[in-house]
Amino acid sequence: MTVSDDGSEREPGGALTAEGRDPEAFGGGRRTFVSRQFPSTARGARLARRVLVRYLDQWGFPPESDTSCTVALVVAELAANAVRHGRVRGRNFLLNATYETDVRRIRVEVSDACPEAPPAGPSRPADDEESGRGLVLVDVLAARWGVVPRAPFGKTVWAECVAEPADAG
Repeated sequence: MTVSDDGSEREPGGALTAEGRDPEAFGGGRRTFVSRQFPSTARGARLARRVLVRYLDQWGFPPESDTSCTVALVVAELAANAVRHGRVRGRNFLLNATYETDVRRIRVEVSDACPEAPPAGPSRPADDEESGRGLVLVDVLAARWGVVPRAPFGKTVWAECVAEPADAG
């Protein structure tokens, strides 16, 4: 799947695309998910965020909602880290997102091919540093986050955000 700059999707040659719903998951609550691969480039990270914002809108979280903005920022940071620190030549990164309605939680996972894990806890960079705040932001915005090894190689960095319903006003 490729995604143009406007977020539209096309299916050329072999990229993973999956979307589904499991109404029996999590004690009868609805579970909706999306799984997409993106190139390990800055453009791929931007497109991952854009595509997920479109899905969040379909799931009832308009782009201007707090939930959509929070999840978009978390995805932007995790995808940027996958591109900057987890890039392996010739390998894409994978974005998975799951919305669990019964527990009002959105879980995002970004997997890359590099097995090196990020620091166990975010460290605040010096005030004059231009980068290094991504995991600090994820730590503040997400209810919880972590990293797990990915078979056969690589890692998955995940974060869970509270899914507050959009205001009905």
